[in-house]
Order: sequence, then structure tokens, then C-alpha cells
Amino acid sequence: MGARPLDGVTVVSLEQAVAAPFATRQLADLGARVIKIERPGTGDFARAYDDTVHGLSSHFVWLNRSKESLTLDLKRPEAADALRRLIGRADVFVQNLAPGAAERLGLGGDALRAAHPRLVVCGLSGYGNSGPYRDRKAYDLLVQAESGVMSITGTPDECVKLAIPVADLAAGMYVYTGVLTALYARERSGQGAAIEVSMLEALGEWMGFPLHYTVYGGSPPPRSGAHHATIAPYGPYACAGGEAVLLGIQNEREWARFCAEVLRRPELAADPRFDSSTRRPANREALDREIDGVFSALSAEEATERLDAAGIANARLNTVEQFADHPQLAARDRWREVATSAGPVRSLIPPATIDGVAPRMEGVPELGAHTESILRELGYDAATVAGWRAAGIA
Repeated sequence: MGARPLDGVTVVSLEQAVAAPFATRQLADLGARVIKIERPGTGDFARAYDDTVHGLSSHFVWLNRSKESLTLDLKRPEAADALRRLIGRADVFVQNLAPGAAERLGLGGDALRAAHPRLVVCGLSGYGNSGPYRDRKAYDLLVQAESGVMSITGTPDECVKLAIPVADLAAGMYVYTGVLTALYARERSGQGAAIEVSMLEALGEWMGFPLHYTVYGGSPPPRSGAHHATIAPYGPYACAGGEAVLLGIQNEREWARFCAEVLRRPELAADPRFDSSTRRPANREALDREIDGVFSALSAEEATERLDAAGIANARLNTVEQFADHPQLAARDRWREVATSAGPVRSLIPPATIDGVAPRMEGVPELGAHTESILRELGYDAATVAGWRAAGIA
């Protein structure tokens, strides 16, 4: 396999939790050397979120493969000096400290860019570096609430949070793409860049459809559970035996075929309650009764066979365990083993497959596993490193 796109790029990340580690792990997947700065003794608090992966945290194992762990107590001047030396050798610096904390440590974008013009500096925060929410704590749940995501997610009776940390993931994706864009621009200009990403604004971009729908339509999309708020039929339907099959109809051609070949009731296509993409959602209860009347007499296999034969998009409602054993992932060889201190774990390879390039899939670091080697690389002798370790500086 060929060289990786970010071979030779060094990323220093003062990171914790989910959003920033998600971004930098993807840079590591592409070959970047990612040096993760952690607190001595405790490290990234995501290490203690749970202990379900052979005693390790599921979040930490997911987000931190292929990185090096360097412990530094940045309140100590010796450690702060070591970090500045390290940043001086880096291509990218990422931090998700509280707003203003990086500047107090001399690690703000303006100061670092003045000292290192080629450096790409990225600051990630909950609500941005200005405005009335600047200093508010911003966990994924809170940003889902503030962004309106929770208000449109759930059933008519109850709003719910998404089960995955979507605010963190959205922010991490924009850190990742922002850094890649800045590195690409640097190849042309020779200059680095300062990047700012907030969780609220990142998730706000992902709210584009309901935002436009609400602002210009006068009301938000209704909470509709696993069904689509504005398209019907689109969602799960129970079959004989209780197993659900999900389906989606996108246009009138598919609707007519669905009625004729799946429901075997072609007359429904012209029913005035259902004969357009706007009338079907308006008459959703009646529509669902018609579909349920047919699907309740079919097994999930029979319903899927009819849908496939008619060319109607469909899926089975898998559990997480079923997804882990999904035949499509197995057929496409999407799993690799990653080393951890507790033994190997299965990990999915990155979703963007680059022809001729194997993603980097190296181990999940123990806390401080690379502290000595990195400090020696920066010019500190063995006695100094040992003294720092004993004093809790590193």
C-alpha cells in the first residue's frame, strides 16, 4: 500500500472528552502523528466514562487509537515550556479548553501564529469565543437542547436526545475538515491559519432542514418517532411475528409501484387522500392503517421480498449486536483489530476508502505511555524526565 496522505504531519492536541479526540483520531487515521496531552495521574476524563471494553472505556478506545500520550501538568512552568517546544515542531495544534484558557497559557491562536507562521491552530468550544454564552459549559446533551435538535426528536408525547453524541461529532467533523483545508491552503501559501469551531454552530449546520422548514413554514417539523416528519410512508411497519421492516417512498413513481406490487392494491395510488407527497403526510394515520393491514399478514422476509422486487428502499431494524455482525461489513472486510493494554479489540476502518492507502490502525495508548520518549526527543535528559515524573510535572 502507498504512503498515507498525512505522513510527516505532526498534530499536538490538548484534548479531552469526544469532539476534539474524534477530529484528531481521523487525522491519525490518515497518517498524522498525533500527540495527545493529558493530565498526569488522571488523563483525559473520557478514560473513566465506563469500563466495558475489557476494563477500558468504550469512548476512549473508539476515539484514541494511533495516538501518543504525553502527560504534562501545564500549571507547572517546566511542563508549559515543554509544550511550547513541542508546538514549535508541530504542523497543527488543537485544543478544546474552556474559552480564554488557551490564551492564559500563551496558547491562543494569535500568539501561536505570530511565533509560528506555518502552524495551523484550531480552538474548539461549546458556544464560541464571544457572545453571551461564551463561558457556559457545553456538554453534548446541552447543545442538543440549545440547538433545537431535541425539540424535534422523539414522539409526539416526548422529546428525546439522540443516543449518539451528535453535537460532539458534528464539531469534531468541522475541526477535521477545517484542519485538512488549512493544511491544503498552506501548501499553496506557505502560511498556517487559525480556526475556530463551536459545537452549537456545527450542530446548527446539521439542523439546516428543520431550521428552514420552521422559519419559512411557520411551524417546526412534528416529532414523529422513527417515521419521517414530512414524507410518508417513511419509517417502520410491523410484520407478522412483531419484527419491523423500514421503508421509504421518495416520489410518485415509487408510490404507485408500492401500491401495485407490495400492497397489491393499485387503486390506493389514486386515492385522493394519498395521491401526492403533501397529502400522504396530512393523512398519515389513514395511510398507516392501510399499510399495517397488509404488512401485519406478512412475515418480515415476505415483506422484504416484495419491497426488493418492487425496487422500494427498505431495511430491517437491527440491534447494535446485529450491526456488529452485519454481513455487508464482513463482506467488505471493514473490521480490523486494534491493540490496547487489555488486549485486542475490533474496530471499524474509516469510512472514506482511498485507493492504494491503508488507514493507520495502531494501538490505544496507556496514560503517559510516550511521555519519556517525547520529552527525550525534545532534548530533556533522562534525569530531568525522571525528576519530572517523581514531582508530578509529567
